[in-house]
Amino acid sequence: MPGRRLSIGLRATLFLTVALFGVGTLAVAETEKELYSFGTNGMDGAYPLAGLIFDGAGNLYGTTVDGGAYGAGTVFELAHKAGAGWTEKVSHSFGNGKDGAFPYAGLIFDGSGNLYGTTYEGGTGASGTVFELTPKAGGGWTEKVIYSFNSNGRDGEHPYAGLIFAAGHLFGTTYLGGTENFGTVFELTPKAGGGWTEKVLHSFGHGKDGALPRAGLIIDAAGDLYGTTVDGGVDGLGAVFELTPKAGGKWAEKVLHNFKGQDGEYPDAGLIFDHAGNLYGATQETIFELTHKAGGWTEKVLHNSGSVASLIFGAAGNLYGTTTYGGPYDAGTVFELMREAGGRWTYTTLFGFMGGEFGAYPYGGLTLGTSGDMYGTTYQGGAYNYGIVFEMTPQLIQ
Repeated sequence: MPGRRLSIGLRATLFLTVALFGVGTLAVAETEKELYSFGTNGMDGAYPLAGLIFDGAGNLYGTTVDGGAYGAGTVFELAHKAGAGWTEKVSHSFGNGKDGAFPYAGLIFDGSGNLYGTTYEGGTGASGTVFELTPKAGGGWTEKVIYSFNSNGRDGEHPYAGLIFAAGHLFGTTYLGGTENFGTVFELTPKAGGGWTEKVLHSFGHGKDGALPRAGLIIDAAGDLYGTTVDGGVDGLGAVFELTPKAGGKWAEKVLHNFKGQDGEYPDAGLIFDHAGNLYGATQETIFELTHKAGGWTEKVLHNSGSVASLIFGAAGNLYGTTTYGGPYDAGTVFELMREAGGRWTYTTLFGFMGGEFGAYPYGGLTLGTSGDMYGTTYQGGAYNYGIVFEMTPQLIQ
């Protein structure tokens, strides 16, 4: 879990699991490559927990929960130069006052190239922040806290997840806070002339509506928000929820699925949609699908698996993700779920992490590159055991 120093001492040769795709004698294997190892200069960041995003030029951006100039985490950039590899640069070091501390989540861009994210602690209320990083002319970034959460019995506290943009507004979740201290869904609205106004859309804990949202949100075409809670629900094992906007600025929350144990428990990963409007996500034990039918949603377990970060779809409609633990060295895996005829899914382990230059414990999800490569981070591993940024490349072999 975040803040825990996991101990590994694994240095081994590369482990590959070959995934056969049945194209003659050709097969596809995933090769893993370390792009950057944190800890090289003591201030470049340490222990990345979140996934990555690309800018339009093909550079990668992410966060580390530790390290930096003040030991409270960083926002970093990996700049890609053709034939020259990747160069890491710290865009911001947290902890220099009230600017936030310990960014557990990843980042998003707006249309103007500004970066937005959250920190779990820090800010004027010491309960976490939402921040913006604006590029400066000539290089560098300027960080600004656009909202500090407060421990006032109503506001959210300690955002664990990242943000989404919708119609120029920011939406997110907090792990704690709200009227029952079981977390919130919040909205940040830009004000004319600058600044942002925060509004709590839902406080969890009113009966069986879920509790402790650790993941972020997604939004559908109608403007409804969807997410998961790691606790709560009818059986106290977590829930999938929907928030629907109502007249007068109100929002109505509805639980779409209560986990019962046999179908998984404690979903701390976020959700994704497929093209048909079905939802996919993961609990700490299963990967699941929620199919929308008139009158409700039907849940189906696609695979029993260890703790999974958020999923992504590949170009062919297959699901990809990481497990934090498990695999041949119990240091996590990259996997594929291939959609088969008849609604079946086939699970394949593509890579087993083992520490050292290959990384260990990938808490963040994967990001798909334009060439089909996948990128991510591991919490540990690398030359100094402070984590790495990695690339997974599919290779055709005979």
